[in-house]
Amino acid sequence: MNKAIFLDRDGVINEVLSDRVKFVNHPSQLYLLEGAAKAVRLLYDKGFTIFVVTNQGGVGLGYLKEEMLQRIHQKMIGEIEKEGGRIQEVAYCAHAPYAGCSCRKPGPGMITALASKHGINLEHSYMIGDRDVDILAGKAACVKTILIGSEDHGADYRFDTLFEAAVWILKEENLV
Repeated sequence: MNKAIFLDRDGVINEVLSDRVKFVNHPSQLYLLEGAAKAVRLLYDKGFTIFVVTNQGGVGLGYLKEEMLQRIHQKMIGEIEKEGGRIQEVAYCAHAPYAGCSCRKPGPGMITALASKHGINLEHSYMIGDRDVDILAGKAACVKTILIGSEDHGADYRFDTLFEAAVWILKEENLV
């Protein structure tokens, strides 16, 4: 079975609530965070399957059409591929917040569905996010959890950036 890294999108891979962009509703508003593409490449190069699992309630609320969300994800994937990284698949919950669906984080649905589809060993995988819902989803899926940021959301580990987390994972897994 394969090991994977499940990444939240906004605030982990790309800017959100920054000076340049509040929310990403168009590909032109997608700005990768410094070191994010390099982090994905490092993890991919060492045998991790990389997934993005993201709540995108803006679709359900009518702020964004699903076609535009697909274009945003294609731009993100392309930017990461330019740096030599690879995202296997992007899973998203397009339902409005509080819609009661089973896919929206903090539920583990996106993680467990991807794991089942791609033969992922969850015990040897990580969920990396910047909010409590990411950490709760990871814990519910029985993966190790990493928080990006300074707030304490009960994650197993915490780092300031995705790049710092990637370097640590490679050391922790004896891959460097």
